Amino acid sequence: MEYTLILIPLVIGYLLDLLFGDPRWLPHPIRLFGNTISRGEKILNIGTLRFCKGMFLTILLVSSVLFSFYTLQQLTLPYPMIYYIFTSLFVFYALANKSLIDEGKAVFEALAKGLEHGRKRVSWIVGRETDQLNEQQIKTAVFETMSENLSDGVIAPLFYYALLGVSGAMGYKMINTLDSMIGYKNERYLNFGKFAAKLDDVANYIPSRITALLMLVVTGKLHKIPFVLHYGKQHSSPNAGYPEAALAAILDCKFGGPNYYHGQLVDKPYIGTNNRTLQDYEIKTVAGINQKVTFVFVLLIGTVYVLLSQSFLYT
Repeated sequence: MEYTLILIPLVIGYLLDLLFGDPRWLPHPIRLFGNTISRGEKILNIGTLRFCKGMFLTILLVSSVLFSFYTLQQLTLPYPMIYYIFTSLFVFYALANKSLIDEGKAVFEALAKGLEHGRKRVSWIVGRETDQLNEQQIKTAVFETMSENLSDGVIAPLFYYALLGVSGAMGYKMINTLDSMIGYKNERYLNFGKFAAKLDDVANYIPSRITALLMLVVTGKLHKIPFVLHYGKQHSSPNAGYPEAALAAILDCKFGGPNYYHGQLVDKPYIGTNNRTLQDYEIKTVAGINQKVTFVFVLLIGTVYVLLSQSFLYT
């Protein structure tokens, strides 16, 4: 495939996300993914063999998305204008950088109005229970979420777009949506969602580590790699700990610790040792890191494709 077929939609989709984020009025494929998962879960998550049923649902939905978007991509390929519009639109849909930053800033703005406002707004973007969080715990939750979702919501879909085109990006989004909806370790989803959760772990293994490395690169903190390697592997997730550890290293702060999820106390290990007070202005620092990492990764993908095209041209 000619490199411009990947790079032009990549740049357009990136710029669209940079400018518009995810307008709430705009129909979004992730809502369709979520509705489909919800219907499938209600039908299949009953009786016996729940692990097998969950695995069947996961494989069915992910393979359907991969096949559908690959087919649409091939059908539009003979018509360049339609192809570029279609592919650029779904690169835009696959990215969540601006909306992630906007939501993080919105929590800080709400927190400035009062603790209850902050607790309510942060509940929109985190899975933990928020009704007892203090100001520092709210800020910590925001920064942990922004670092983790920089990997899940930005770098991972870009990574799979670079490998497989728009079908790869949207296939990954289905995997990630499945994990966010049924990948919980509670009574309802422990068996049914286990396969989806493991598949998400596999899919995010490389992107999470790329994210952590790029965070250190754009902030000139490569000497913090040992810190990231030490604390990243202590997280309960095989992936989330690495970008969180990278941000904790950059800010010289402490993340992690116990929190309540769905009524259960989950005692997560701490990341870092400096239990300092997080400041309001640091949301701008974290937002800047997310923007720089996204830009650098888009630039990196573009550079690799141009170099590969040149090498093929002269062989």
